[in-house]
Amino acid sequence: MRIANNVPALLTHINMRSNDRLLSQSMNRLSTGLRINSAREDAAGMSIANKLTFQLTGLERASDNSKHGISLIQTAEGALNEVHAMLQRIRELAVAGANGIYSKDDTRNMAVEVNELLKELVSIANATGPDGKRLFAGDKAFTEPFRIVEGTVEGGRESLVVNVEYRGSGPARRAEIHENTYTELDIGGGEAFWAERMQIFSAVDATNWRALEDGAFFINGHEIGVRAGDTLPAVVAKINESGAAVRASVDPSSRGLVITGTNPHLIRMEDRQDSRILEELGIIRFNNDPSAPNWDSSARVAGGSVFDMVLRLRDGMLRGDHDYIGGLGISGIDLALGNMTTRLTDVGSRQERAMMTWHRLNQEIPNVSAMLARESAVDMVTAATDLSMMDFAHRATLQTAAKIIPPTLLDFLR
Repeated sequence: MRIANNVPALLTHINMRSNDRLLSQSMNRLSTGLRINSAREDAAGMSIANKLTFQLTGLERASDNSKHGISLIQTAEGALNEVHAMLQRIRELAVAGANGIYSKDDTRNMAVEVNELLKELVSIANATGPDGKRLFAGDKAFTEPFRIVEGTVEGGRESLVVNVEYRGSGPARRAEIHENTYTELDIGGGEAFWAERMQIFSAVDATNWRALEDGAFFINGHEIGVRAGDTLPAVVAKINESGAAVRASVDPSSRGLVITGTNPHLIRMEDRQDSRILEELGIIRFNNDPSAPNWDSSARVAGGSVFDMVLRLRDGMLRGDHDYIGGLGISGIDLALGNMTTRLTDVGSRQERAMMTWHRLNQEIPNVSAMLARESAVDMVTAATDLSMMDFAHRATLQTAAKIIPPTLLDFLR
C-alpha cells in the first residue's frame, strides 16, 4: 500500500460509507418490518417471498369473490323460494278451479288472483341483488330481463297481462374462486323461469345444403365449428357432440334441422360474426342483439316459460273451462314447479360449494401468511440489536476519524 498523507483519510471515508450502508439497512428493516428490501440483499429469498406474496394476493381475491358469490347466490335462492311458494299457491287455485262445483264467476275471481300473482312473479324475475344488478339478467346485469305486456283478455273485466316478453339475458356471471376455478354467481332468467323443453323446427329443406366455407355458430355459449363441405347430418353430429344441453336431428318430413332442449330452458343460438350457418338453415334471422330470441319467421318454436303456463291457466279460468284447468292447466304449473325445484337444487349446491371454498381459503390464507412472515419478516429483537451495534460502530468511527485526521489551518485555507 502506498504510504501518503491522504491514505488514512481515504480508508476512513470508505469504512464510514460501509458503516452508513449497514446502518441504513438496519433502519430500513425496522421501519418496513421486512428482512429483505431489495434483491441484492438475498436474491433467492426475495424470489420465494415474491411467489408467496403473489399466492397470498390470489387467495385473498378468491376469498373475496367467494364471499361476494355467497351473498348473490343466497339472494337468488331466496327469490326462487318465493317464486316456488307462489307457484304452489297458483296450483292450489288450479286444483280448486278444476272442481266442477264452482261457477264461471268463481273461476273468474280466481283468475284475478292468478293475474296478480303473475305480476309479482315478473317483479321477482326482474329483482336486483345487493350489488344493484339484476339477479336473473346474466351478463346483461342492468337490463330488465322480462317485460309485461297488458291488454284485454276474453272474459276479463279489466286490463290484464297478455304476454311476458323475454328480452334476453345472456349467460350467467362467473367468478374465480381459486386459480383457474370458476363458479356461476347467478342463474339466467332463461333457465330459472322456464317450464317446457324448447323445440325449434326449421322449415328449410336442407337436403342439398353444404357449407361453402369454414365457419361456426354458438348454442348456449358452446362454439360449434363447421368445415367447408359439411352437410346437415355432419352439423347434427357436431351439435350432439358439443356438450350443449340440446339434441339435434333431421325432420323426416321437412328435411330441416330440429333442435330440442334436454331440459327446460331458453335455447340461445347465434352465428359467429364471419358466418351465417344457422341463418342459412332457417333457424334464426340476423339480429343486432344475438342473446335475444331471434328465430326465423318460418321456423316453428315450441316450449313455454313459467309465465306462459300461468297465463294459459288464467285464461282457462276466465273461460270457466274446468276440463282445461284440471288437465293442461295443472300440468303446465307442475312443469314450472318441477323446473323451479331443479333450479333451487342447483343454486343450493352452488351456495354449498362457495361456502366450502370460502372456509378452505380462510384456513389456507393464514398458513401462507405465516410462510411469508418466516421468509421475509424481520426479527425485531435481532434487528434492534443490530441497529444499536451499527449505531455504536458509526459513532466510534466518527470519533476515531476525528482523532486520526485532525483539521489543520491549511484545511481551512483551502
